[in-house]
Amino acid sequence: MVRRKLSDQVFDRLREMIVRGELAPGDPMPSERELMERFGVGRPAVREAMQSMHTQGLITISQGERSRVSELSADLAFRQMDMVARMLLSASSDNLEHLKEARRLFEVGMVKIATEKAVPADILELKQLVADQATMLGKPAEFIKADIAFHNKIASISGNPIFAAVSDAMLTWLFTYHTDLLIWSGRENVTLDEHSKIVDCIASGVAADAENAMRSHLNRSQDLYRHQN
Repeated sequence: MVRRKLSDQVFDRLREMIVRGELAPGDPMPSERELMERFGVGRPAVREAMQSMHTQGLITISQGERSRVSELSADLAFRQMDMVARMLLSASSDNLEHLKEARRLFEVGMVKIATEKAVPADILELKQLVADQATMLGKPAEFIKADIAFHNKIASISGNPIFAAVSDAMLTWLFTYHTDLLIWSGRENVTLDEHSKIVDCIASGVAADAENAMRSHLNRSQDLYRHQN
């Protein structure tokens, strides 16, 4: 049998405390001395376990303050995947193509749900996001952030936080490769026109039209995402 490190055992115990609700989101973590006494281990094991919890996003560590339990969410889960996902995409152009295919299927589904669930306030927000994006012409980084915000809003209309987290993760990973937009003028206006058409289709309440508009938008923009050699 493999003997596990003391810090790993401490980590497991602390994680169980969070899962069972003994430590709730926002609660301060016990002090190092309290944990040493509770688990019968030395300071190095406690510190290593706490650092592992911080790395995994389970707690936040602030200089000069007590560590606190993080809010567990779908966003947190996908943030923990971020570094591995970026490395995976960089390793092979096939992986990027797979992500593009997944995004197409996902976003067409999201816009269908948005068309069925959107209320007037959602339509107004989408129109404002398009208007805000139009002010970012000539500012590639800001334009891309506005683009992500637009597509994330469509996903959020579903009311499902996992859908919203998936949208943000996929778009953030994909836009790492949106290099042509940075150097090729003219495409931005096409994007804005397509976004406006998508909003109009959602507002019309005809899901098939919204799906077609989104599919056309994604098919046109897929070539903008290229593997970095």
